[in-house]
Amino acid sequence: MGVEGDFAPRLPERCFMEEKRAVTMDKIVNLCKARGIIFPGSDIYGGMGNTWDYGPVGVEIKNNIKRAWWKKFVQESENSYGVDAAILMNSRVWEASGHTASFSDPKMDCKECKTRQRADNLIENYSKGTVDVDAMTQEEMQAYIDEHKIKCPICGKFNWTPIRNFNLMFETSRGVTEDSQNKIYLRPETAQGEFVNFQNVQRSTRAKVPFGIAQIGKAFRNEITPGNFIFRTIEFEQMEHQWFCKEGTDIEYYEKFKKAAFDFLTSLNFKPEHLRFKDHEKLAHYAKCACDIQYLFPIGWSELNGIHNRTNYDLSRHQEYSGKSMLYVDPITGEKYIPYVVEYSIGADRLMLAVLSEAYDEETLENGETRVVMHFHPALAAYKVAVLPLQKKELGGKATEIYRELCRHFMCTYDDAGSIGKRYRRQDEIGTPYCVTVDFDTLSDDTVTVRDRDTMEQIRLPISELVSYIEEKIKLY
Repeated sequence: MGVEGDFAPRLPERCFMEEKRAVTMDKIVNLCKARGIIFPGSDIYGGMGNTWDYGPVGVEIKNNIKRAWWKKFVQESENSYGVDAAILMNSRVWEASGHTASFSDPKMDCKECKTRQRADNLIENYSKGTVDVDAMTQEEMQAYIDEHKIKCPICGKFNWTPIRNFNLMFETSRGVTEDSQNKIYLRPETAQGEFVNFQNVQRSTRAKVPFGIAQIGKAFRNEITPGNFIFRTIEFEQMEHQWFCKEGTDIEYYEKFKKAAFDFLTSLNFKPEHLRFKDHEKLAHYAKCACDIQYLFPIGWSELNGIHNRTNYDLSRHQEYSGKSMLYVDPITGEKYIPYVVEYSIGADRLMLAVLSEAYDEETLENGETRVVMHFHPALAAYKVAVLPLQKKELGGKATEIYRELCRHFMCTYDDAGSIGKRYRRQDEIGTPYCVTVDFDTLSDDTVTVRDRDTMEQIRLPISELVSYIEEKIKLY
């Protein structure tokens, strides 16, 4: 027997009159703060621009995103290895990579409110992604802004300084006295940690080219953002995979990783029509070819991840600046060469925003009510199961027993406050795929009601079958 009586949700709950995708950035931000997904950084002090803290629900979702990526590109790869490189690196690393000399953004100051904005972001937001800013020179960006009189997003005035380049790296000093101070940087990307460890990884694992090195880690950029939540922040987490291969095979692997990156997103329930490839028209000096996968964010089409053929530029530069050989010796032919690199890079925070945007839905039920529901892939949901006792006093003990057993297998939550209908809604809003309701029949027949988040259908299941039932349902693929 299912949930009945005064505690039953208003029926028919699963009959929809209308379904629509109604996601906006404001709705996502408000839901995130209300439901413990993401909070403003340093909130009690009025916040700190472009910083965000992940709450109890958000940290689980983000960790699940990282686990899913690692599973796909490291665990299931035949020849990929992980590293966790230091955030603070020898400053010569950034000279070799070119960051010290040329890692900058085109920025403008508003003369009215004294805020600083990125020129390319101003154009992207004004044009809603219809203008290819990557292909524009600094002079063309300046002309576009002047022609369209693009206003400051903060004060609404059109009164800019000319575009200037600002270095994006955060500088700090090492040493206890002024004489011993040495300028160092918070890393602006994680990739260099993979490159400088190329020989260490190859030697210690006896890896044969082609092979990959992957890393998930923090990076820092002195970004000026227009306030698009976690889309672009000064502190962020990157998930990167560098594939080292022989020249001549690089294009083949470039195409392979384009497909793998796209397939990974669709495996997380992204709709293909919300994704598109965009080739770089203006290539970086080290790149042979490059493209982005763009996602239709609430702010419009924008970059979600990048795939780049970096040639042998990075390893060659580090060989030049360090004086250490980056040559690979083929164990069969004895041939020596510096490998090419195909890079696949995606921001964990930006992917988090895309996951939130893709999952958000508002459904109008037959009774006229609207439910907000996050249709996360079950593997990404913070909690796989919510255990809900129909009545706290008499059923709490049994419900707690079930909850503790389920927690041995996956992340669960427990809620005994309010009507069962309101508790279902709370779980819908954080994307919990299954709710297990413990009622009075549970005490006599050891069965529970299992409710599906997406269909809202309910089935009766023996407690002994719960773990296997849920494990099968939450598999990534």
